[in-house]
Amino acid sequence: MSRHWTLDDIKWADFDASKVDQDILRAVKAAAMVEYNAPDYVTYLCNIFSDRPDVKEIIHRWGEEEVQHGAALARWAELADPSFSFEAAFKRFRDGYKIPTDAIQSVRGSRAGELVARCVVESGTSSYYTAIKDATDEPVLKQIAANVAADEFRHYKLFYDQFNALGEDQPSVLARARIAIGRVSEADDDELACAYYSANTPSDGSVPYERVRFAKAYEKRALGLYRRQHVDRLVSMVGKAAGLKPHGFVMRVVGSAVWAFWSLRARRLASASL
Repeated sequence: MSRHWTLDDIKWADFDASKVDQDILRAVKAAAMVEYNAPDYVTYLCNIFSDRPDVKEIIHRWGEEEVQHGAALARWAELADPSFSFEAAFKRFRDGYKIPTDAIQSVRGSRAGELVARCVVESGTSSYYTAIKDATDEPVLKQIAANVAADEFRHYKLFYDQFNALGEDQPSVLARARIAIGRVSEADDDELACAYYSANTPSDGSVPYERVRFAKAYEKRALGLYRRQHVDRLVSMVGKAAGLKPHGFVMRVVGSAVWAFWSLRARRLASASL
């Protein structure tokens, strides 16, 4: 097994402040906090798989890499904006958002369903960081995003393989599709909104938190990064996790519909003052 990259492998000396895009910077600040918050998800997932040390080992390794993603993105954000304190922003985020780490059963209804949901998340992050890599001209962020996107794709395969090897009853294709759609629909939940708010508003609390407003602010920056190839990849990966043919007719139709909807949504949000 090849050595996993570290922060020391990033060519930080290549940082070029003149090529920092402010909207991408805002999105990266928020993403850094979500990634760095992985230990809570590790706790939750290990509770779900408490009797499976083999799966728990994989979950711990996944969590360590997610934290590293957050650390790399945070360091870049502090280079791009010297006034930004990731530590202070992350504390605000932790104070405002928590997941149920005391749960002992999956909120997806089954352990197999939980793994499908994890595949959906990794599909989204893999395509998202690929979109960041392709959108930015800043060389250090481009390197970080490429590394993170590759990790997230590998994580997708990791959870997908665990789903197939679980040895428990698998949900039907329809049930898997419902889980996948349900997890996708959570993309505008409190986590991303709170992360964006914590990273991009004054720490004195002079700007009140409004979930819908800051979910849209994050969405405006994120959707603006996507191109058709990123959406097609995302849709095919989600389709595979749902038990559908990733490159079949149905998923091609879905891909076209998602791209049309996201393009329209991105245009509308682009003109909004968020």
